Amino acid sequence: MNRRYFILLLFIGNLFSQNSVVQQFSKAFADVAENAKPAVVTIITDKIMQVPNNDLYFFFNPYMDPNGEKEYKTNALGSGVIVDSENGYILTNNHVVEDMDNIKVKLFDKREYNAEVMGTDPKSDLAILKIDAENLRQLRLGNSDKLRVGEWVMAVGSPFSENLSHTVTTGIVSALGRSNIIRGQNYEDFIQTDAAINPGNSGGALLNMRGELIGINTAIATGGYERGNRGVGFAIPSNMAERIMSDLIDKGYVTRSWLGVYIQPLDDDASKALEMDSRDGALVTQVVDDSPAEIAGVEEGDVIVRFDNRNITDPSNLRNIVSLMPPGTKSEVIVFRNGSRKVLNVILKELKDGKTVASRNSTSGARILGLEVKELNSSLKQKYNIEDADGKLVIVHVESGSEAADKGLMEGDIIKRVGTKQVRSLKEFKKKEKASRAKGSLLLLIKKNDGSSLFVTLNY
Repeated sequence: MNRRYFILLLFIGNLFSQNSVVQQFSKAFADVAENAKPAVVTIITDKIMQVPNNDLYFFFNPYMDPNGEKEYKTNALGSGVIVDSENGYILTNNHVVEDMDNIKVKLFDKREYNAEVMGTDPKSDLAILKIDAENLRQLRLGNSDKLRVGEWVMAVGSPFSENLSHTVTTGIVSALGRSNIIRGQNYEDFIQTDAAINPGNSGGALLNMRGELIGINTAIATGGYERGNRGVGFAIPSNMAERIMSDLIDKGYVTRSWLGVYIQPLDDDASKALEMDSRDGALVTQVVDDSPAEIAGVEEGDVIVRFDNRNITDPSNLRNIVSLMPPGTKSEVIVFRNGSRKVLNVILKELKDGKTVASRNSTSGARILGLEVKELNSSLKQKYNIEDADGKLVIVHVESGSEAADKGLMEGDIIKRVGTKQVRSLKEFKKKEKASRAKGSLLLLIKKNDGSSLFVTLNY
């Protein structure tokens, strides 16, 4: 009998204990949401567009000038986060406010203010707004580098409509360091989350369970034509946002550093050829002349595995680390070269237009119909003894036994045109090549090493 009572008491105690944990968990979420919502704002923007009147419009409106223009106003919705309550600074996405004529900010307590753009950075998709208001609440920035996959997070924003402002959703950190999500040339180091993020959430807050801002919600993957959430959302990490925010407030633009290397991912074949145990790192395919990398002794074929005491996982990771460091910073670089690690010291310089921070190799090439094609650079010009090229693309490999080889195409041949159209970049070549597939053949104008040119047709 006593044993039965003991088991019953143990069972009841366990139930109360579980209920207490659930209540504490629920209270933690509610506390974070309650503290965060006053610091998150709804951003309403509008743009006035001039549309020319047409003949049909004049027919129905004979008193209007047929050569005149009619104004249309378009509206958009986004979110933002108050990061400096004293000065009224709001952090949001650049795409929320870019090229807008009017920007209005609506607070949690329904106050509304016109906002001024203090600075924008399209490459990171961040912007700073300023409002002239009192009694604001701000969010404390957390350390996004300490985030772990599986942690609980909370998103706050205004999805779809002003009527849904300050909507709170929860989820976990699904992945870290996501890149090449929006545009390859942007600086992307996204936090991926399954917390529901929808149109209108852009610029809103992603919070950890301490109520700290650890991300700015930016994009969603919809999987098709749907505009809604499919459980894959992306946020800009707070550490990246803090560095860019500081520059935008102080200068109105962002200063980035320059390393000066072209890099590509390290795949399984390359890592085996280089006798590396790991697939992490950034493989250097070209070093820019007179760049910080060249001065420091970085060479083509090096694999950058560590930069400024941080392990490098891939090219995007290196690019983001370098770009966010202040110009003039002296950093230790560890490269894998000829089977061993070598320590170098590099002094970063300020990035100017046209320079390369640390980029995926734009000449990584295209492989089609037995050909490998790359964009011309100084290294390839020297390799194939090309002095005066009429084109921007060079054949770097011809597959033995292919139709291209049979028709006399060789390494070092210059591609001047696809069909009758000039091609000036690898991207343009890929686009025209794709269009040629529908015709069943690819027509190329080739310039040979002896200076002669000829058209060659390759069949799919």
